[in-house]
Amino acid sequence: MKQARKKFNKVNKKKPVISGSIAYRILIEPIITEAATIAMELNKYTFKVAIDATKIQIKSAIEELYKVKVIAVNTLNSHRKAVNYGRTPGFKAASKKAIITLKEGDSIELFKGA
Repeated sequence: MKQARKKFNKVNKKKPVISGSIAYRILIEPIITEAATIAMELNKYTFKVAIDATKIQIKSAIEELYKVKVIAVNTLNSHRKAVNYGRTPGFKAASKKAIITLKEGDSIELFKGA
């Protein structure tokens, strides 16, 4: 019985498949700041992602779109913040960032041209 369970588990371990159109919905844009540029030297890339995206979905989207191997995905949520627009109160929208660590030797080309 134990052998059947082991064999069953090996068969069902599949990588989640994300089509290209869904991957573009998960990854909104790369974040290019001074700190993010310094982190690129350490093979870490920062992206703004969809608020409901999970780490597994983010990893699959990066690997599919950029054809690289992802080692780790760290995420952080920034909650909405109250702001005033003149006399009118409002809110800055909530967002989610993902810091992607790539395998040594892999890189993502964010800057094209010069």
